[in-house]
Amino acid sequence: MSSKIMRSSAIMLIGAFVFRIGGYLYRFTTAFLLGPVGFGILNLAIPLQGILITIASGGMPPAIAKYVSEYSAKDDQVMVKQVIHTSMKLVIILGLIFSVAIFLLAEPLAIGLFHKPEAVLPFQMVALITPFSVLVGAFRGTFQGVFQMGNIVITKAFEQVFMIISAIILILLGFYVAGAIIGTAIGFVFSAMAGYYLYKRGIGKKLKNINLTFTTKEELALAKVLLIFAFPVVITGLAELALFDFVGNFVVGIYMASQYIGYYGAATPIARLPLIISMAVATAVLPATAEAIGLENKDLLKNYVNQSYRYVALLVLPMSLGTMIFAAPIMKLLYILPAYMNGASALQILAAGMLFFTIYTVSSSIAQGLGKPYLPMIILGFGSLFDVALSLYLVPIYGINGAAIATTITAFVIMVSIVWKTLQIADVKLEFMDFGRILVATGIMGTILLLIPHSLLIISIPYNYMVFFLVILLAAIVYLIALILVGGLKNSDIRALHKLSYKAGPLKPTVDKLVSLLERFAR
Repeated sequence: MSSKIMRSSAIMLIGAFVFRIGGYLYRFTTAFLLGPVGFGILNLAIPLQGILITIASGGMPPAIAKYVSEYSAKDDQVMVKQVIHTSMKLVIILGLIFSVAIFLLAEPLAIGLFHKPEAVLPFQMVALITPFSVLVGAFRGTFQGVFQMGNIVITKAFEQVFMIISAIILILLGFYVAGAIIGTAIGFVFSAMAGYYLYKRGIGKKLKNINLTFTTKEELALAKVLLIFAFPVVITGLAELALFDFVGNFVVGIYMASQYIGYYGAATPIARLPLIISMAVATAVLPATAEAIGLENKDLLKNYVNQSYRYVALLVLPMSLGTMIFAAPIMKLLYILPAYMNGASALQILAAGMLFFTIYTVSSSIAQGLGKPYLPMIILGFGSLFDVALSLYLVPIYGINGAAIATTITAFVIMVSIVWKTLQIADVKLEFMDFGRILVATGIMGTILLLIPHSLLIISIPYNYMVFFLVILLAAIVYLIALILVGGLKNSDIRALHKLSYKAGPLKPTVDKLVSLLERFAR
């Protein structure tokens, strides 16, 4: 079982990384092709799409995964098939209902709320996405339930490839923002087709000859069980979307012109980059915490909790500071068009907010491992409401920077709340000296980076990318040396690097030499 979990987690982690890279490529490409105004409209439609998919799916994918896995373990194939069929019916019905709803609400939202008639058609096009996206979610939930993680990655690959290619072609053909949305719909269509094929070839073939005998009343009872389980998933999903997608974009959209939504929408995905690291740590810490609780080993729990926070701080703190210092050049490097540098100040503020949210993410997983799954949901829900109120107050005063400030303050509040409560439940105290050393090393790195003129990074292509790569290399070297000088490198880090070297393939000899060198300076 442990090898199955490890293998599945590794596949999902790789898939999540590739999926996020694909998402960035879609954003950077559409931002360049559409310009700030068109990209602003797209950044009103994308969160709307996210809200619709989250609600229309009814939180079914994790519910399907749970019950399919549970009944598969009991070898109850009738119930496995019944769960899949009932879930499919639910998502299809919800998908169609909410597709019609958003199509009818497109004009009132675009004109009545955002005062942007040009957003009507893109909002209507979002209705095309929902029926296919919820089907994709149901297939992925089924694959997860039978540990076919490779199939999930395949469906994501189909979605990404066809979405990006279709969007680029349609925008170039003159479909403008609607082309980008239709491209997303095409991506989900091909992903749904791939999901259906993989289902029929795999678990579908296994369940083909099984007859279902549930009455309508029994099926409604099963649907109720699935929806009750899925409810917290929907709430948490909407709260996360609210905090880092639609609140900032929507409030900026209400008070400001479309290009400002484009500037803000360009800053947010860059700020979210550290979430890749925190999600990787969070994936590992949940079962590790649960294991320590199961063994009633307080020392092991203390070690897991401190190491989780430490690894996130070790990597995310220098990333966030580097983003703050070079926000303007980063915007120019990634989006090419100089206009997007208007979002640099928002990016500087959001970089701090993402640091807080990465810590929240790890704390959330620790809380779930401690058997408190509703704690993160409650804190995030209240945090989202707080973000709405703060954004409505600050955006009219400070513009897109106001939205960034609101998000950052909210992230800080939810971080403090969940860290305090999680540590209290776990009865663990943080090793503040370790975090102090990381902070000092990050400060030394930041001081050196401040000496580098931004003009060096805003030169002609491709020299700007070469210089930026050298700056990143310099920052990593300075940070590592500073970490060693302040005693921030621990023997546990060396042991972790030794384990990592076994997965380095042909680079293993080089990694081993580097780790051996660092081992001399560990404490």
